[in-house]
Amino acid sequence: MDKKPNRYFSVRGLTVTAVLAALASVLQLINFPVPLMPGFIKLDFSELPALLAAFALGPVAGVTVCFIKNVVDLMFSGLGDTLGIGPLSNFILGASFVFTAGIIYRFHRSRKGAVVAALIGAVVMAAISLPSNLWLVYPIYEVAIIPREAIISSYNAIYEPITSKKLDNLFECILIFNVPFTFIKAMISVIITMFIYKPLSPLLKGVGKRNTF
Repeated sequence: MDKKPNRYFSVRGLTVTAVLAALASVLQLINFPVPLMPGFIKLDFSELPALLAAFALGPVAGVTVCFIKNVVDLMFSGLGDTLGIGPLSNFILGASFVFTAGIIYRFHRSRKGAVVAALIGAVVMAAISLPSNLWLVYPIYEVAIIPREAIISSYNAIYEPITSKKLDNLFECILIFNVPFTFIKAMISVIITMFIYKPLSPLLKGVGKRNTF
């Protein structure tokens, strides 16, 4: 029995992946602060092209887009005092999102399957943001940039005026702020993808390819 050709490893697939990676790299440079979040946390839409790649070409393509955009970011920003922890964290979270969504959609190629796959991917990304920030990102920030007390204070500057309570540890800060933010960030890409994937599908997959949602 002949195996189904892998779209990602075709010349067209590699070209589309490269174009989406370039778009993701540009979108990663366009970031802005978010209300009710500490100033060092920024919002960008660079996971959107990676999610498109995961749906059109497979999970490997989505992860590849995440990898390339963070390598580009690292090339422009350099290691700096943070030892490149920002791009590494972004890759871990983005890759977990698009790989999960892409692998589920691979076996459920319908609009409903795409929605479920993307939602589960968003949940996985948010869940991984807790240990990733707690055990990887912030420990390096503590050593390289600011002490833990200052990090917690930046969260309390927002949290205390609203609740009249103080956050005592980094776990609470990440759980209350970072995890919901990461989920919402992923969901923005999900919502936009549901609107633009169908019209873009002929360009991503090739003219004449069956559009699955």
